[in-house]
Amino acid sequence: MKLIVFDCDGTLVDSQHMIVAAMERAFAGRSLAAPPRDEILSVVGLSLSLAVSRLVPHLDEASIHALAEDYKGAFADLRRDPAQREPFYPGVREALLELSAIDRIVLGVATGKSRRGVAAILAREELSDLFHTIQTADTHPSKPDPSMLLTAMEEAGCGPQDTLMIGDTTFDIGMAVAANVRAIGVSWGYHPAEALAQSGAHSVVHNADALMAELRTFSNQGHMAG
Repeated sequence: MKLIVFDCDGTLVDSQHMIVAAMERAFAGRSLAAPPRDEILSVVGLSLSLAVSRLVPHLDEASIHALAEDYKGAFADLRRDPAQREPFYPGVREALLELSAIDRIVLGVATGKSRRGVAAILAREELSDLFHTIQTADTHPSKPDPSMLLTAMEEAGCGPQDTLMIGDTTFDIGMAVAANVRAIGVSWGYHPAEALAQSGAHSVVHNADALMAELRTFSNQGHMAG
């Protein structure tokens, strides 16, 4: 059995507009100047409180917590707006459906997103039944701590040699390295391809077709060249 674990924001879904908008609302509500868009996107993948603390390191812990709660509320408001959505990247939904049909493959999610947020996306796309294990920031320390992957492997009954992590940030790759798991970086997310490679990704792909080619090899042979 092989376990393939996906990050969510920036890997499965393009949520950048909602993330930036929610963060800008949260900062405005506290009469703070919002960081530039690139800075906000650079911390996507971290647990929320850690992400906020990196954006405004001068704030005390209570203020960081309050700002994080404001962000959650703003994001929830945006999700209820029919004009706002977190679309899957091109070809990713089809890739998940293909992988789910392979008996020797189990799928997982490891994300800094909340469990509620992941559930909302998967329910919307009617993909909730595809994933054997879902690990979120609600119950784990922030990436790159390996906790999410270690728990996912335990739930799936797979060892590091039979597990693969897919993500768009250096935090995802660092988590995989810490868990002794192979990692594929995807270049369509929030961190540059060069940074993913330097962080230890065994390969970096630029579209869903290239990703599926790598995953078919992993599924069939248990290892990939690179």
